[in-house]
Amino acid sequence: MSRKWIMILGICFSVLACKKTPKDQIILPINTMKLAMWDIMRADEWYTQTTLKDSLNLRKKENIQLYEQVFAIHGTTRKQFYNSYKYYETHPKEFKELMDSIYAFKEREKAPPPPPPVKIPKSQR
Repeated sequence: MSRKWIMILGICFSVLACKKTPKDQIILPINTMKLAMWDIMRADEWYTQTTLKDSLNLRKKENIQLYEQVFAIHGTTRKQFYNSYKYYETHPKEFKELMDSIYAFKEREKAPPPPPPVKIPKSQR
């Protein structure tokens, strides 16, 4: 009899462990998350650099305001962003894809623009 209950409990735990994301929890797509995370990282960097120069430490809660501005720009909420972040953290394959896309985005933004095309005069053709 106890074997039967152990089997039933094992099956129940297996089913519950494979639970998908709740329907009311909206996960941001990778492209939206990439842009939002990039802007959050830039806001953090700006905040860190400016607070190092602020000897009176007057900018204590300005980073929260910066985050709210980033969320507004990307049309998301703090809850959606952090729920999405938790989702990507618990799904390594998607998290790697997200981090790789942020790195590629950073490299594209850092790269110098291509030089303008050079016009060759007709006499040199």
